[in-house]
Amino acid sequence: MLELKGIVPAVVTPFDDDGKVNHDTLAAIIEHQLKAGVTGFVPLGSTGEYYALSNPERREVLATFKAVVGNRATLIAGANGSSTREVLEQVQQTVDAGYTNLLIAPPYYALPSQEELLSHYQTILDAFPQINLVLYNYPVRTNVEVGFSVLDGLKDHPQVIAIKESSGNLLRAIEIGENYKGKLQLSCGSDDQALDFFIWGATSWICGPANIFPEKVVEFYNKFNAGDLEGAKSVMRSLFPLMANLESSKFVQKVKYGTELAGFKAGNARAPLLPLTDDEKVELRKLYEALQR
Repeated sequence: MLELKGIVPAVVTPFDDDGKVNHDTLAAIIEHQLKAGVTGFVPLGSTGEYYALSNPERREVLATFKAVVGNRATLIAGANGSSTREVLEQVQQTVDAGYTNLLIAPPYYALPSQEELLSHYQTILDAFPQINLVLYNYPVRTNVEVGFSVLDGLKDHPQVIAIKESSGNLLRAIEIGENYKGKLQLSCGSDDQALDFFIWGATSWICGPANIFPEKVVEFYNKFNAGDLEGAKSVMRSLFPLMANLESSKFVQKVKYGTELAGFKAGNARAPLLPLTDDEKVELRKLYEALQR
């Protein structure tokens, strides 16, 4: 089974002034994060605005990650849609691009029952026996939870390796870490709860804020992994003000602006998301600069 460990950035998709994907900037972001010590990447995640990209753009982004990363880190591609048919098409083009690790959330808008959701995942697994599946629980985005009945139905499936838990419900993360230990790896998807996740058994953090301060989140993980709990707490405490700002609203826009503050012009998010106001940029910049001191 593939082991998910360390910091795995959910990478932004940078756009140029004409609104096109800027692959040179994307490559530079990837290299910067590799240098910081990340262990993997998620292209085409929520932070990467996969929902706003065309299929040709998705294929091009996948190709850029493959070309730049090579075998230096684990790649876990998002492949999502609003129906089983659409997700199967997304998985097919992702597999065709050379990916075997996929991150898949429940179909949005359809609101499947738990029985239907389990059938949805089983259909994908039956159609693609070569993939490793990371379940993605993000009910604020999909309005459907990957419930415990679904986890029970998939916990012994050899292709289902992990769950990215982004519900914000720490008790649920604790229960996953305790009840599915040795069956499903737990990956943190609730950034402000990362320390708690690792204490309760998470082995990785699929992390949007890593676009802004990859060195800091890698430092946090390394301290925790070395048994330096106080050091890990200190790093996390320093990150809280900025992460609280990110979580308050306009997450994607703020992560992209934070990426720009870190030296990589990521451009604006695509509509319907609007750019940050000048005041919002000033507030985020102050928090970012405070973190650099």
